[in-house]
Amino acid sequence: MKTVVICVLYLLSFNTIYAQQKDASVEKSVFGVQTGLLGIWANNESRLSNSIVLRTELGMDAGIFGNDIYNSSGYILGFVITAEPRWYYNLNRRQNKSKRIDGNSGNFISLKTSYHPDWFYFSSDDNVKLIADISIIPTYGIRRNIGKHFNYEAGFGIGYIEYLNDNDVIILNESDVAVNLHLRLGYRF
Repeated sequence: MKTVVICVLYLLSFNTIYAQQKDASVEKSVFGVQTGLLGIWANNESRLSNSIVLRTELGMDAGIFGNDIYNSSGYILGFVITAEPRWYYNLNRRQNKSKRIDGNSGNFISLKTSYHPDWFYFSSDDNVKLIADISIIPTYGIRRNIGKHFNYEAGFGIGYIEYLNDNDVIILNESDVAVNLHLRLGYRF
């Protein structure tokens, strides 16, 4: 009996147990601020599943305009509200290669839905008026971390914009093509 117990213990000591590697997942909630050449934004990403988040954002989008007819040019800064579901599709691959995924660092595909209300805006020209609009833009992007709290993000997409007609303004086309091209630096809390 003693020999059998020793043999079993001896065999069990060489048995290697392979634990399943935990699937990579986005963080439960990430809050941060970002800035770029054309604005400043505060955002929150809330986890919906292991790889999908809902990003909500409030901020100020900037624009540059020029007009040859009236010989004017300048800038405009308007309020924006954004809701954007994001799918971070390469988290497992990044984790397997020992790359960082904290702070939702990875590649993503999203559907950026933005509303620019005409509540308030700032412009260098008093004659310029912001027309409210809604845009839906499928976007491909990346986010990477720099240190513990800083990150950068880049993205590109082409989608649809619908201008909400104001009574005082005549719009030739109430819908158009919208482009989302962004490069942002951010701080994660």
